[in-house]
Amino acid sequence: MKKCLALLVMTAFLIPWTTGLCDSGKMDLNFSLPVPEDAAHVRYLGLEQRGEPFALNQIQAKILIIEIFSMYCPICQREAADVNSLFEMIQANPSLKDQVKLIGIGAGNSAFEVDFFKENYQIQFPLFSDTNFEIHKRIGEVGTPHFIGLKPHKNKGLEIFYSQSGEIKDPKAFLETLIQASGLKL
Repeated sequence: MKKCLALLVMTAFLIPWTTGLCDSGKMDLNFSLPVPEDAAHVRYLGLEQRGEPFALNQIQAKILIIEIFSMYCPICQREAADVNSLFEMIQANPSLKDQVKLIGIGAGNSAFEVDFFKENYQIQFPLFSDTNFEIHKRIGEVGTPHFIGLKPHKNKGLEIFYSQSGEIKDPKAFLETLIQASGLKL
């Protein structure tokens, strides 16, 4: 009986994380990121300035996908190939290339650790360091990997329309889900 009760309690705590349920109302998106050093990433994000930190709503996109990852997360490591496929699908589709952008934020990772992850897993989209977990705390200390879908909102700046912890598993189905959830008309 004790084993059954322990299993039930463990399951109750794991289900929200594994199914990707998240209270996006607790996410504070009012943070800035450093402008990437790579000029191609600056162009990709549609940023005009160099040097000054930028806010998420300055990224030129109808859909912004943020992956919260950690270099030390085995799921993030395993998932890197699928996230790269997601990025490649977006870039290969002329209807999406300029409308959907993807960035990654390394929760608790230094710039060195983020660069190591980027090189080791051949990540082509911009990655940012969150060394002191400041951003991670603002967005509710979500598990890794965690994916957030944002879209512009006239009065709110950016609106969270999607939030999921765990693997995306099928990049094509994940992209279709995001596009549908965002209401983006292609």
